[in-house]
Amino acid sequence: MTPPYKEPATASSREFVKQSSLYQEFLAEREEILKHKWLESERLGYDIGFERALLDWIRKHREGWRAARRQSMAPPAGSAAASSGPPFPAAPTGAGKPNP
Repeated sequence: MTPPYKEPATASSREFVKQSSLYQEFLAEREEILKHKWLESERLGYDIGFERALLDWIRKHREGWRAARRQSMAPPAGSAAASSGPPFPAAPTGAGKPNP
């Protein structure tokens, strides 16, 4: 059985990943975990390691950090992006009805 074809990574695909909001969120979260690792290691007097810092940060801080980040990244009230309407135009009248 041959493995599925995997398209080689190109500069444009790598750039797309770097610009994606998911990757940006990952980087921001990783930075917070590294800060937590440093602070806890300093407090305890020894390097606690990434895995322990990760688990401790998730348990103690992740939910609050995400909520604060979501709130700070939300569009201002009254802006077009904050409107309650759908992000796409409404279907024309009579859409989906069979023609007589």
